[in-house]
Amino acid sequence: MGGGAGIGNICYADTLPAALEGVTAVIDASTARASDAMSIKAIDWEGRVNLIQAVKKAGIDRYIFLSILDAEKFPNVPLMKIKACTEAYLKEVDLNYTILRPCGFMQGLIGQYAIPVLEGQSVWVMGDTAPTAYMDTIDIAKFAVAALKAPASEKKTLPVVGSRAWGAYEIIDLCERLSGKTAKTTAVPIQVVRSVKKIMRFFQWTWNMADRLAFTEVVATGKPLNADMTETYEILGIDPGEVSTLETYMQDYFSRILKKLKEVEYAQEQLKKKKKKKTERAYPRF
Repeated sequence: MGGGAGIGNICYADTLPAALEGVTAVIDASTARASDAMSIKAIDWEGRVNLIQAVKKAGIDRYIFLSILDAEKFPNVPLMKIKACTEAYLKEVDLNYTILRPCGFMQGLIGQYAIPVLEGQSVWVMGDTAPTAYMDTIDIAKFAVAALKAPASEKKTLPVVGSRAWGAYEIIDLCERLSGKTAKTTAVPIQVVRSVKKIMRFFQWTWNMADRLAFTEVVATGKPLNADMTETYEILGIDPGEVSTLETYMQDYFSRILKKLKEVEYAQEQLKKKKKKKTERAYPRF
């Protein structure tokens, strides 16, 4: 979101009207990335205010906002503070909004846990981190679409979290069981993360990374990130049994990857046999 102006860039208000022509609803999942040149404040706050104002001016009635669970409890974490402020701002604007509050994405666990375990690399764990109720992003998208069709979700703030909260070592155990490999773990004290964050705050080009590191303060509390989903399922008319669990998500991932690895190993073995036969034909034994 921090690139050139283009059409529909929330950081440039004058690019939004054209992008919203003919639009009847907006699902807003925009957010800054650590690599963005623009700050979290410029994208997640100023840019989002631009979008909300443009949505209002365009006469669009439905606005779905993806926030973060318990955002209001962490005013010292930049992204959480901005999400909480956005929620408050939305409640002042005359829009039929729905605020959905996830707390973690299963997709992020692949790079953090699954790949290091498969490749025999260290899995970095920051002490006794907060168990988190991760959810598949595909399921979160289903909840967002369902909210558009559910009048009862208007002006509502609903949690969107997985069936249970998982701790770091529980996820590592799951990856070990599904991959058949033993994980190497490296503990990183929270004090080290805090020190790195302070250093990054000295340099403007690392501010986004420093703000992201500040998010570690949320999981460092050790308090589970989870919520009761009863009302969410009832209002949106979604069957809990249709939502992926972390076990099934990881099992599917490892099944596909391990199958692919076996296919690659088989292909390499066949190639070696062909090369060996060519060598024997070129240099026959007497």
